[in-house]
Amino acid sequence: MPVDAVAESPGMLSLLPNKRGVLQLLCIGAHSDDLEIGCGGTVLDFVQRLRLAVTWIVLSGPDERSREARASAQAFLSQAHRSRVLVEEFHDGYFPSQYGKLKDYFEALKGEVDPDVIFTHTGHDLHQDHRLIAELTWNTFRNHLILGYEIVKYDGDLGSPSVFVPLSRASRERKVRLLLRTFGTQRSKRWFTPETFNSIMRIRGVECNAPSGYAEAFYARKIVI
Repeated sequence: MPVDAVAESPGMLSLLPNKRGVLQLLCIGAHSDDLEIGCGGTVLDFVQRLRLAVTWIVLSGPDERSREARASAQAFLSQAHRSRVLVEEFHDGYFPSQYGKLKDYFEALKGEVDPDVIFTHTGHDLHQDHRLIAELTWNTFRNHLILGYEIVKYDGDLGSPSVFVPLSRASRERKVRLLLRTFGTQRSKRWFTPETFNSIMRIRGVECNAPSGYAEAFYARKIVI
């Protein structure tokens, strides 16, 4: 989708869709907490600066994780102009074996939304569920700005992202606070700590010289300017 280039400050260029009024955002996560970890700070920053209409989809949210996903989405999107939250019941960890049903889901989704920006998983993510969702997003939305977010995990698949969103201190702190407060089922995991979330945002902040020192980063296969 064509975008406008807007200079925000020396050395920084803002690329936003060539559209006035409400910005249509589609956020897709394979599991509960994926979106918050991958692009939560960006969404929190965007709702402060833009009028957003957000479709927020979590494709796997069994039992307690479904409740957590809905509570988290409500908190992250509380200031959005309009939002729709969908928590589905695809089998966590088995997405490739559910390809047909997932493909049908995405085909139906294509008829329901026409987003300006899509946040989803990256194609090189080593988690099989994440990787398939990235593939389906690209196969379905061929004329849209798609940004793939990154998630720290044991697999060690972090790379060199090409798109950066500098975060305000308030958005960075709120992202981490909401993650730890909302996702109680994950707090026992050794990696689910404020140090983990802050460290990757700090590294990306250094790479893009973010004024606050923190940023989120994304992978863009193609951008039309």
